[in-house]
Amino acid sequence: MKQINRRNFLGAATVGVMAAPVVLRGAAAEKIKLGLIGCGWYGMVDVEAAFKVGGVEVTALCDVDSDHLQKSAEKIEKRQGLKPKTFKDYRELLALPGLQAVIIATPPQWHALPFIEALDKKLDVYCEKPLAYEPREGRAMVNAAKKSKQVVQIGFQRRQSRAIQQARQYVQEGKAGRIAQVEAQIFYTAGIKDTTPQDPPASLDWDWWCGPAPKLPYCPQIGHFAWRLEKEYGNGHLVDWGIHLIDAVRWTLKAATPLTVQAAGGIYHLKNKITTPDILVAHFDFAQCPVTWRHHLWGAAEYHPETQNGIFFYGEKETVFVTDHQWTVVSRDPKAPRKVNEIKTDMATLHMQDFLTCVRNRQQPLCQPEDAFNSTTTVQLGMIAYQAGAKITWDAATEQIAGNPQANQMLKRDYRQPWVHPYA
Repeated sequence: MKQINRRNFLGAATVGVMAAPVVLRGAAAEKIKLGLIGCGWYGMVDVEAAFKVGGVEVTALCDVDSDHLQKSAEKIEKRQGLKPKTFKDYRELLALPGLQAVIIATPPQWHALPFIEALDKKLDVYCEKPLAYEPREGRAMVNAAKKSKQVVQIGFQRRQSRAIQQARQYVQEGKAGRIAQVEAQIFYTAGIKDTTPQDPPASLDWDWWCGPAPKLPYCPQIGHFAWRLEKEYGNGHLVDWGIHLIDAVRWTLKAATPLTVQAAGGIYHLKNKITTPDILVAHFDFAQCPVTWRHHLWGAAEYHPETQNGIFFYGEKETVFVTDHQWTVVSRDPKAPRKVNEIKTDMATLHMQDFLTCVRNRQQPLCQPEDAFNSTTTVQLGMIAYQAGAKITWDAATEQIAGNPQANQMLKRDYRQPWVHPYA
């Protein structure tokens, strides 16, 4: 998009400003005792966000990679002056006396069990997205959260984006007119690691890492971080990254889950390197309007870098495009200048701040499990439609896929022994 005019018509004072976190003070000097399950990249991002907010003490860490565990413990000790206790088994961490809340930042196959057990132990939970690996896990997690009454935040940090919040308000106020269609997309070049099956690093317990999911032969491409494009663990780009934009679309449209879903794509450029599509188009029919998702994992980001990651809301009067730190309004009148609004936001810190404030005040934060379930189920239905090669119909009342027994079976994956699936 060529920027013809720059002005923020929701308040010039906020343009281009990095939102500063509000530090938790007062009552307390009493710090919230936090535990972290999953000490990889984003687990430590979440911990750093908690330190930025303030008023926390990280008392315990859990990871199945002893190298991750040691390095993370050393970093945290330097940050807070106290070395956290370390565990390989999340159940031992959850049993630690004095613990008040946990951050779960594992791969998705390890979300449901620690989440539910943490709630059973009366701990508050900050859990990264997606809520679960599959919908039946997600439903069990939602039910556990409702039963427990604990504070639970799910890691849809883009709900804290000032750009997305302002665009959402603009759309909901009807200024763009009735929204007839939405398109969301992320195009980027995926970095691929070694795909050769090999022994895992000596520090990594691969059996524990796989957990209740199928145990595949280890290779760097499906190990730390790279699991996102492996079907059995991350379930692909739509579920891993696209979920943020689909959540923002749902949030803006006030939509629940789609009525029907169809998807097409495949593995073309990265064949034999990943197991989820490097090109995918998914079409979601919501009650409000149709929503189309697109991703390319190679050769597309460079053409229009300013729109390679974002959402188009096509209204009867105007089109609104929004990405993390900018939103743009384009009138149907070709003579009207584009209105470009830039506003930077520290989304991770604000989302953690929301959680920690609610832990203190015993309120519920911005993104609760039921809402996260709807966003997670939506993208999972996209992958089910792709795998089934068919248009599927979702019955939200019964949480079943109608008329397609094969696709309906994909709503739940059997756990690997000795782990027991939490869905009754």
